[in-house]
Amino acid sequence: MAPPRPYWKGYLKLSLVTCPVSMMPATSESEKVRFHTLNRKTNNRVVSRYVDAETGKEVDEDDEAKGYERGENEFLVIEDEELKSVALESARTIDIEKFVPRNTIEWVWLEKPHYLSPSDEVGHEAFSVIRDAMEAEKVVGISRLVIGRRERAVMLEPCGKGIVVWTLRYGDEVRKPESYFGDIGDGDTDPKLMSLVTSLIEERSKPWNPDMVQDPVQEKLKEIIESKRKSAKKGAKPKGKDDEPGYTGNVIDLMSALKKSLETKKSGGKKS
Repeated sequence: MAPPRPYWKGYLKLSLVTCPVSMMPATSESEKVRFHTLNRKTNNRVVSRYVDAETGKEVDEDDEAKGYERGENEFLVIEDEELKSVALESARTIDIEKFVPRNTIEWVWLEKPHYLSPSDEVGHEAFSVIRDAMEAEKVVGISRLVIGRRERAVMLEPCGKGIVVWTLRYGDEVRKPESYFGDIGDGDTDPKLMSLVTSLIEERSKPWNPDMVQDPVQEKLKEIIESKRKSAKKGAKPKGKDDEPGYTGNVIDLMSALKKSLETKKSGGKKS
């Protein structure tokens, strides 16, 4: 099977070392079931259009402009030329500006991964040297790149024979965990509870397998669609059942619940 066409091509640069590279998203949502909005009466697709919030009239494309809200119903119009003036020259070059230890960048800063590989045999050696040197030093490269007409900070991380380019969130996009975890008690954990939870973890530990994160909703949607395709009766609604367990609101003693979990596991029985 031929590899997908790269959606970005350019150059990887470190000082005077440069090599041509190509990049593809490391993840895909093309397999997900997607829906269009239809007019139920005609079964035709519904088209979205911009309308003036006050007059309700449709706005021509030439009259559309970007605005920054400075107050209630007050906007500053920013022209396309002004937006272009702040764009960086990073549309076609990943120029590694600095290196940092890999273990100093927490997961919350990582946004979306992309696979980076040399696009020309001539650049294989330069690409491999940069990759292997980062691997040996246990560092990642930090750079900037224009992706989808938006300038992003990126992190370059060695990955086997290639490099993974992670788009990074900016500082003002990451919330501090103290705002959410600050009220959680920091008292000593009961050793008996720790022992029970540790036993549960050991019993349920398995090697990682991608099948663990399959989307059951997508599978059910595909079954519904396939059923509708085969159904000769138009407008028939597929029967389903609400098998999502409801929360009763009962508070169960933690120690009892953990002991019951272990006993159920050892007896081979099912939870009631």
